[in-house]
Amino acid sequence: MQKGQLVELTIEDMSNEGQGIGRAEGLVIFVPDTVPGDQVRAELTKVKKNYAFSRLVELIEPSDARSREFDCEFFERGCGGCGYGRLTYEAQVALKERQVREKLQRLAGLNDPKVWPIVAMKEEDNEGMGPFRYRNKAQFPVSTGGIITRKGGVVENLGEPAVGFYRAKSHEVVDCTDCYLQSLAAMAAADALRRFMAEDNITAWDPKWEKGLLRHLIVKTAFNTGEVMVILVINGKGIPNAQKLIEMLDDAIYDVGYSLESVVFNVNRSPGKSIMGEENIVIAGKPVIRETVGDLTFEISPHSFYQVNPVQMKRLYDKVKEYCGLSDELSDGTEGSFDIGRTKPERNNENAPVILDLYCGVGTIGLYCANEAGFIIGIESVKEAVVDANRNAVINGIVNARYICGKAEEMLGEYAEAADSGKSEASGKVLDSELIRRIRCANIAILDPPRAGCKPELLQAVASLGVQRIVYVSCDPATLARDVKLLGELDYEFQEATPVDMFPWTTEVECVALLTQYQ
Repeated sequence: MQKGQLVELTIEDMSNEGQGIGRAEGLVIFVPDTVPGDQVRAELTKVKKNYAFSRLVELIEPSDARSREFDCEFFERGCGGCGYGRLTYEAQVALKERQVREKLQRLAGLNDPKVWPIVAMKEEDNEGMGPFRYRNKAQFPVSTGGIITRKGGVVENLGEPAVGFYRAKSHEVVDCTDCYLQSLAAMAAADALRRFMAEDNITAWDPKWEKGLLRHLIVKTAFNTGEVMVILVINGKGIPNAQKLIEMLDDAIYDVGYSLESVVFNVNRSPGKSIMGEENIVIAGKPVIRETVGDLTFEISPHSFYQVNPVQMKRLYDKVKEYCGLSDELSDGTEGSFDIGRTKPERNNENAPVILDLYCGVGTIGLYCANEAGFIIGIESVKEAVVDANRNAVINGIVNARYICGKAEEMLGEYAEAADSGKSEASGKVLDSELIRRIRCANIAILDPPRAGCKPELLQAVASLGVQRIVYVSCDPATLARDVKLLGELDYEFQEATPVDMFPWTTEVECVALLTQYQ
């Protein structure tokens, strides 16, 4: 087969980038803008030994899995945020569930892994909006199509302000006046910023020349309290006429039923691709907003990580609690004792489990389990998040939790070394003897790493402590499968996993897995 050749094929699968996958003459062919079940005619644009890329020429027969409810004009214009936007919601969750199972089989080497049906969103969620408007955090890149420096050093925008999302596989910003995934508060803030920039001739960051003021708009919305935080990432210390912008943001957010409680300048002068800098300047309101999960209240600051889908977050945390052995309900909805490898730890006494909450963020998962745990020890590398986690424990009257700052793989390794040696120091550091004692007794580890997964050193440190069960929360099934394989080499047995659809319409899927020590 060669470039320019026309082929007819049936789409069988989808890639992680949302492209349809078909086969012709033994060649795997990627076809954009297609979904499984489509019969298409495509033109090959690049041909390799085992695969080829193409462009869609004709949709001969559309699939029953094609969505007719996702009519976003910005998606059609190239916004790269919704890779599964052409699929019905039912087809999306089925595909994600299958992908989790296949990655555990192929990458972890598991034969017929036990994967429960995916936890999908329900029609009644989000006040009847179901899998729409579910995101509590919006991250908008800001652009004006570049800037130009006139005589006298005057910097001007080349185009109109665009506040939106990147086009697929590029850093071109698609201006988005509405996004079906974002909260109404986030879209109102984006509209206010767009109008303000146009009225006051505010420049946007131009990565080519490394000049311009506004880089990103980040909006955090607390769905259960109605509080909103607006973070303006800027290449400088301030914004001209900032008070006008604050008033515009306040009015716009109030009009859609929310309350603007915090406005923050985040200073990022770095020419790199990092979205936020380290310095935050609160210019209006409070340094944090508050949100609730179940009976708990959490403070959220500019840098702190917090799950973006509050409805599914509760379901995810309930599954974590179950896998920790702190819930009477099993994955199949029945009640009773756990099967082999899932013996429930004693609780409500001095033998209640000690839980390691690794990559803990602001402490939400551990604190959610704290009422039935003996002690929670959280480790997180972001200092601001650790402050929030300890503060969240205080806010909720939780005294059996403690959070420490550092890289999880390094900190846990040091404490594991000290616990093994019986000394109160490791790697030349004097460590907290009380934490050493508690970590030595840990029998559950909750792992919630970033997309790259866990460092091998962390998994080895967990294994060296003899932790009886590991509850692994993953946002990337591929790195989960890789780590499951490594944990198998460290004498941990995969028991089961439950996918949770935290990110409808996107190619992403969350998954929680249970592993236990070999008996």
